[in-house]
Amino acid sequence: MEVNEKQKILIKLNFKSKFNIKKISQEIGYTRQTFQKYLKQLTEDNVISNTTININPDIRPNLKFVLIEIKSNPEEPYLVDKLLKLPQLRSLDGVFGEFSLNAFFVFKSQEEFNSILKKIDKIMASSHFKKYQILETINIYKTNGIRLSGLKTKNLNLDETDYSILEILQEEQSIKTLSTYEIRDIMKKVCEKDISQSTIHNRIKNLEVNKIILNYAMNFKPKEIGFEGKFFLRTKPKDPSKYEELALKLEKIPEITDLYRIGEEYGLLAVVRVKKIGEYGSFIRNLYLSEEIEDTFTNFVLDELKPYTNFILF
Repeated sequence: MEVNEKQKILIKLNFKSKFNIKKISQEIGYTRQTFQKYLKQLTEDNVISNTTININPDIRPNLKFVLIEIKSNPEEPYLVDKLLKLPQLRSLDGVFGEFSLNAFFVFKSQEEFNSILKKIDKIMASSHFKKYQILETINIYKTNGIRLSGLKTKNLNLDETDYSILEILQEEQSIKTLSTYEIRDIMKKVCEKDISQSTIHNRIKNLEVNKIILNYAMNFKPKEIGFEGKFFLRTKPKDPSKYEELALKLEKIPEITDLYRIGEEYGLLAVVRVKKIGEYGSFIRNLYLSEEIEDTFTNFVLDELKPYTNFILF
C-alpha cells in the first residue's frame, strides 16, 4: 500500500466520537469490505496497532505531564525494558545529546507520580551513570496535534469510574472500538466494578461533550506512513514576558504536535515532526523569521522505542 493511501486512511480514523466504519468507507470511496481489508493489512504489517483516545490534560484533578531525561549507554538495554513496563509511560525515545533517553510520562495524581518516581529511582540506581533529570510541565498548549488554547471545558471533577473508563478507552481497545457492553465486562473483571451499560454510555457521552475525551484515533508508526523525523525543540523568547504570546503562535504550526511550558531557561518544549529529516532545517529558519525567538536547541530522536503514536497528520 502506498504511503499516501495509508495517510488518507489514518486521517479519517480521527474523530470526536467513536468511528463509523460505514461512513468512513463512503467518504474515502471504498466499500466497507475493502476498507476492513486495508485495516487488516495495516495491522498485519505493524503499521497500526490499536484504537485509543486523547485525554484533555486540564481535568480535575489535572493530569501531570513529566519528561525525564536519562543518561545511559548501549550496554544497558535493561533500562529501556524496565521503563517500557511502566504503564504511565507515553513515549520513550533514544536521542542525540547529553542525555540519551527521553521518557514522557502522564500521571493522574501527585500520589501516582511519587509512587512511580520511586520505581524510576530504583531503576536508575542500577545504571552506570545514575544521571537523570525531571522536567515538569507548567502548561500544555498542544497534545498529539490538538490545540488546547481556547478549548472551553467545564471544571468537571472526575471520579474513579471516569478514570477507569478513560484508561480502558486509551489502553484496552483493539482496531475495533469497544462497545459499552465490553467496557462493562472489563470493568467488572479488571477493576472489580459492577457498572451498568447505560451508566457507562452516559459517562462516555458526558466525557465527550465536556471535551475530556478530545478525540478517538488510531495508533500508528510514524515512519511507516512517511514521517521520518522527530525532534525535541526548546525555545527561548527574546522577551521573557512574551512566553504565552509565543506559545499561542507556535501551537498553530502543524509540525509542532506537542507544546509545553516548562520551568527552565528555554521555557517552551515542543515535539516536532517532519516528513523528511532535511525539512527540519527549513522549519527552524522559518521560526527565526518572526524575530521573537532569541535561541533554540534541539534533540534529534534517533529511535522511537515506544513506536506507536497518533498525532493528527498534516
